[in-house]
Amino acid sequence: MQNPFDVRIRFLLLFATLVMGTESISMADGPADNQAGLVRPIPPPGIELDKAIEQVLLKRCESVRTSFISIDPKLENPAVQSLACEVLVFPRAVELAVEFGQFYKPKEIEAAGQLLDEAERRVTIIREGGDWAAVVGIGDGASQKLIVGGYQSKLDDSYQPYSVVVPMGTRKCDPRPRRMDVWFHGRGETLSEVAFLTKQQSDAGEYTPVDSFVLHPYGRYCNAFKFAGEIDVLESIDYVQSRLPVDPDRISVRGFSMGGAACWQMATHHADRWFAANPGAGFSETPEFLSFFQGEDARTTAPDYQQKLWKLYDCPPWAGNLKQCPTIAYSGEIDKQKQAADVMDTALRRVGIDMVHVIGPDTAHKIHPDSKKTIESTMETLARSAPMVAPRRVDFTTMTLRYHRMHWVDVQGLGEHWKPARVEADVDSASRIRVTTENVTDLHLDFGPGQWPGATSGPVKIEINGTTVIGPPIRSDRSWSVALTQGAKDWETVSKRDELELRKRPGLQGPIDDGLMDRFLFVMPGEASSDKVVQQWVESESKHAMDHWRKHFRGDIRQTLDRELTDEQIASNNLILFGDVESNELIARIADKLPVKWTDDEIRIGGSKVPRAGHVPILIFPNPLNPDRYVVINSGFTYREYDYLNNARQTPKLPDWALVDVTGGSTSQTPGEVKSAGFFNEKWQP
Repeated sequence: MQNPFDVRIRFLLLFATLVMGTESISMADGPADNQAGLVRPIPPPGIELDKAIEQVLLKRCESVRTSFISIDPKLENPAVQSLACEVLVFPRAVELAVEFGQFYKPKEIEAAGQLLDEAERRVTIIREGGDWAAVVGIGDGASQKLIVGGYQSKLDDSYQPYSVVVPMGTRKCDPRPRRMDVWFHGRGETLSEVAFLTKQQSDAGEYTPVDSFVLHPYGRYCNAFKFAGEIDVLESIDYVQSRLPVDPDRISVRGFSMGGAACWQMATHHADRWFAANPGAGFSETPEFLSFFQGEDARTTAPDYQQKLWKLYDCPPWAGNLKQCPTIAYSGEIDKQKQAADVMDTALRRVGIDMVHVIGPDTAHKIHPDSKKTIESTMETLARSAPMVAPRRVDFTTMTLRYHRMHWVDVQGLGEHWKPARVEADVDSASRIRVTTENVTDLHLDFGPGQWPGATSGPVKIEINGTTVIGPPIRSDRSWSVALTQGAKDWETVSKRDELELRKRPGLQGPIDDGLMDRFLFVMPGEASSDKVVQQWVESESKHAMDHWRKHFRGDIRQTLDRELTDEQIASNNLILFGDVESNELIARIADKLPVKWTDDEIRIGGSKVPRAGHVPILIFPNPLNPDRYVVINSGFTYREYDYLNNARQTPKLPDWALVDVTGGSTSQTPGEVKSAGFFNEKWQP
């Protein structure tokens, strides 16, 4: 029997097609998007949705949710609950498209109904006892399968979409490990969750290697897979590995255009995770790309702290890490975005690497078919030769403890953030490791079971920066590890660093945006500030932070009032606090442990001060109530509407702290007039 919802929606869609079928959405970045006072909205507005259609879709979303809950209303069946993400991702996608007006063609409205059909089909299968393979549609292996679904993110509990191409021959419960390529999509300002899930049901993508999975992460919309988009990639990989027999030693990263930019970033920052990288077009850094492509002189306009923060995602400073990741770049011969690979070619030559660069002859912004054949042949060879053991030699460069590990080298402390830190480590004999470091204060060397490549017993000698240190003996399972710290004169071993000591360490190193790259909770003030200007700004800016987390990073909002915050929430979340010592009781509770000081007349951080009236502090700091988590005061993610217009602009706009004049309100670029800003040192002092 035909769904009555479908009957009505098809009738209304016919009418909508006649009225709106000729509408189209046009957009482009480039010099026209350099006017901070005239910023077009992203996502762009879609076609007007008929109210009757909207109600049909929303009622169906609620029906799917209610139907799924009815299978296990007391939450007693873990197998059922583990499949919630594979169902509820669909109504969430439709609701977001409705909320943000992201239907751009009438057929997308019909596609939303079809996604809800799929959700209802999956509810039926789960009700009948079906497992994950039955729910997503993995069959007998007779043909390739394109599966779409969702996982639940640790950041905000939201259901985020993903897609996987499952090769022919893969059957339910098939245990044989297979290669997996991760493909990053290009920039798509109209790529809603509905559009993504619909497209991936019928489009296998640019590459489908034989006997290989291909994961297509959504990346939380249009952010070049940075910040929460980067976490989405890592979470979706982990989720798919939990569901399918992925060979952990044969995972690659690939992408084109914005996806090429993501590929450069993931390859240079996570080089030890991939057997190869295949970036195409896109961008690989901020200032040169914006100058070349956008006609924007960011080196002149960006303050020093923003230029320092370009190093978070700019790839040339990290190029040496590609010694651990074979890379084959692609560009069209006449594509302006060839600039990205040219920049990386120069950077790689500086570290002694001759970059393989496949050029599509007389080709603009697409992948030439002959180039595809060359690339695929190389990738297949690299997949076959992917090493399964830890390398004897590691050469690791980092700028921040956000990225602290390469194979068995784990940097735990830096001399100074945002200056290059480097470790070269070599197991050069059966019982000796030679290590040289630069700008590193704490270092772990850690080989897992079966990974130690040297002798089977006895202590290991570490020669580090001219100092000889005798390390512990090899363990019986062929694992080995040591913790080293730079002492007053020489390097020495330590049993365990005192983590009660306040210092920057992995996961607690800033800048402000880092607070939203792990699980977090907005904590709102229960009272009003006596400063009406500050109060108005807090109300406006907290709303902006939450609205844009939802709109731009496609997240769900988790929030509580200060007086309702629980110990469990303090233990398990970074806390995003809005307000001041008058209005937010949690800020007042920890104020004497923070590096910001409020007096009757001024606000001070270190040697910087501003009048208290009409000013706010913005900062990130280890939570005094839980030093394993952050508090962030008065900020969401720091780039804003102007930066949405070009992905290369999407870099941190504030460092560890800032003092801001909010009397003039916020703009498309800043939360107010930044009077002073800077980084805390390695001891978290201003």
